[in-house]
Amino acid sequence: MATEEISRTQGLNPSQQSSSLPDYPQMILEAIEALNEKEGSSMSSIAKHIDSTHSDLPASHSTLLSHHLNQMKQMGQIVMLNNNYTKPDPNAPPKRGRGRPPKPKVPLPPGVVVSPPRPRGRPPKPKDLLAPPKPKSVSTGRPRGRPPKKAKTGTATAPPPPPGVKRGRGRPPKV
Repeated sequence: MATEEISRTQGLNPSQQSSSLPDYPQMILEAIEALNEKEGSSMSSIAKHIDSTHSDLPASHSTLLSHHLNQMKQMGQIVMLNNNYTKPDPNAPPKRGRGRPPKPKVPLPPGVVVSPPRPRGRPPKPKDLLAPPKPKSVSTGRPRGRPPKKAKTGTATAPPPPPGVKRGRGRPPKV
């Protein structure tokens, strides 16, 4: 059961993983320690060291190696400097996140009750209890909104010409 969980994290099926091969994070840390380079070990040198020490590597070794290097870098198990991987310095300060750090909170003395934060938006108008209630709506007799267009009763346009007369081209002259 535990070997299945480990193999899932490495991207291999239990049938593909050989029993003599250790975990990729373990192999990577062993390679960095064995190489013991001052500026750190590059990805290619780590891959060559793992190839030389372990003969039965899967076909997707380079993909698995880059995946686990990135994963270990994000978790803080290894540090990347100038495309070289090293173990983190135990005396180094912890890595800060992005952005401005939050202000330190001052502890409140005991017995002080914290009021809930103000709600968002504009506060409501105060209700006057002495004022009489407003009437619901005053009807003026007209409905709300724009009145509908009225249909035209008379025709203001010129009557059509008789069917036998042919019009000329262009705009007719002023009369």
